[in-house]
Amino acid sequence: MTVNTQPVAERPERSVFGLPVVEQDQIPTELRSLVARVHDLVDAVANTEADTEVLAEAAQTVEHITGELNVARRQVGTMVLRTMPDGTITHGTITNIVDGATNPVAPPLNLERTEEGLRGEVTLNTTYQGPPGLVHGGWIAALLDQALGGVSAIETSPGLTGKLEVDYRRPTPLFTPLEVTARVERTEGRKVFVAGEIRAHGEITAKGSALMIRVEIPE
Repeated sequence: MTVNTQPVAERPERSVFGLPVVEQDQIPTELRSLVARVHDLVDAVANTEADTEVLAEAAQTVEHITGELNVARRQVGTMVLRTMPDGTITHGTITNIVDGATNPVAPPLNLERTEEGLRGEVTLNTTYQGPPGLVHGGWIAALLDQALGGVSAIETSPGLTGKLEVDYRRPTPLFTPLEVTARVERTEGRKVFVAGEIRAHGEITAKGSALMIRVEIPE
């Protein structure tokens, strides 16, 4: 079977989602800086052996800041519109756990379009640890799911994961640049079959394949 992709113009406009949409460039620099600092904070908290006085003071400080930030919250489902280097426009939830622009827990994964599909690099710290020194299997699946769903959306149209299979080939190390790739293999109506890999030092540590179901967009 051949790949039957849809032209970029057929992807839905922001109004179709019925949700608030934030332009990527409209996210304040101060918020981006805060997200990065909290990302570092999560790692520091997970690994700290500071004394109890420091811990108590930090907890009070974080509680106070959390209260100030919660005064104004975004609507659930708020989307972010991104423009890739090649000009491709994409939509995603702004708090996505894998690549959300305002989610401090999201790993620094930036996927870019290639002739084959999507490619990105990410280095993970102990926030994403499973076995000692290794990436948790759930995060490996999450990275693949994000890449596979992303390439399906870009090459065809947005959809949801119907089935995801992950083949864990070898341990995936922390603190190591990981290459994440994804591509569309074929389509059958609303079904999109996609595949991808995670590599460390050029060797495949995990392979993923998925069935994505394209969402029917109202006229």
